[in-house]
Amino acid sequence: MVTRREAAQRLDIPLEMAARHGIPSRLSEAELAELDSAPPAWLIQSRANRTGKKAVWVELSCDVCGFTETTRPKKWWPDFTYLTCSHHDPDELPDPAAGKSRTEVDGVGSGFIGIVDE
Repeated sequence: MVTRREAAQRLDIPLEMAARHGIPSRLSEAELAELDSAPPAWLIQSRANRTGKKAVWVELSCDVCGFTETTRPKKWWPDFTYLTCSHHDPDELPDPAAGKSRTEVDGVGSGFIGIVDE
């Protein structure tokens, strides 16, 4: 069985769109394959409107332990130098390059801290 969230990720659509168009909270692999191979009109339109400029889903990965999470990107996220789980010590990352300062961005995904060296 596949959850609605997993289906939205695999179809590359927002979770809200999946719910709005009646994708059930759980569906089989066969049902998901059918949606992908013979998409309804709304999914065809969504794919046609995609410009490729903004990702629907991104995979976040901790640069310390490798933990990953797939989530919707936020407009306010800068380009991160590193991502780390919130429970890691900042000393577990390499020091910023000479002449660069480091800024931490809280609230990335469900438990990441974004690190920006500039």
